[in-house]
Amino acid sequence: MSAIASSACSTSAERLLLREITHRVNNEFASAIQVVSFTAAKSPDRNVKAALAGVMEQLHNYARVHHALQMPANNDSIEASTYLSDLCRSISRSKLENTNIELVLVERPFRMSSERCWMMGMIVAELITNSARHAFDRRGGIIRIECQTSGQFVKCSVADNGSASIAEVRPGSGLKIVEALAQALGADFQFNFGEDGSESILMFSIERNHCDELKAIPPTQNPQESWARWGAVSTSERARQK
Repeated sequence: MSAIASSACSTSAERLLLREITHRVNNEFASAIQVVSFTAAKSPDRNVKAALAGVMEQLHNYARVHHALQMPANNDSIEASTYLSDLCRSISRSKLENTNIELVLVERPFRMSSERCWMMGMIVAELITNSARHAFDRRGGIIRIECQTSGQFVKCSVADNGSASIAEVRPGSGLKIVEALAQALGADFQFNFGEDGSESILMFSIERNHCDELKAIPPTQNPQESWARWGAVSTSERARQK
């Protein structure tokens, strides 16, 4: 009992610390935007004003990404596709403009808790950043995000048509972060690289109480086979509930 209480206190302290860090980062963004705004207002040069206006807009874009990725205050059920749409729009404006990289989201409505949606969003954001940094040359390309649902399960894929070599996609800190977040989400994460680009696939349950069912599914290197097995579990679960 004391171990459970200690774990709960630890989680509560971590959440409080994360919210405090988030609050400070929000304040820093606001302060930076204010400083640039004051500097632009003082300058008599139109070119300087225009340049600083661009800086402010970029800071606003980064602040929107940070806002989309901050930990939710509660754990209500939200529309995941809307959340991903807002996140992808913010990332595209802040990181992909003038890069010839197009971010495409295939929207399919589904709902999940705000906390699990937040963790999914952090993974998607990290995967988009990895592709944008390592997958493309100056010609750019396409990063495609798609989520499919089957009962209580979700398959989220982030694919690009980049031309990075095998040497350029060796596991680094980015993928380690994704793997850690996937573990916290109770998800199965697979990264595949081929001649036509790379694809990262994340498979997880919409609700946390279904995570144990996924652990019983034998692992496989084939994403389609894995998704078929997950779908079979979902179909069996729906039949059992009826």
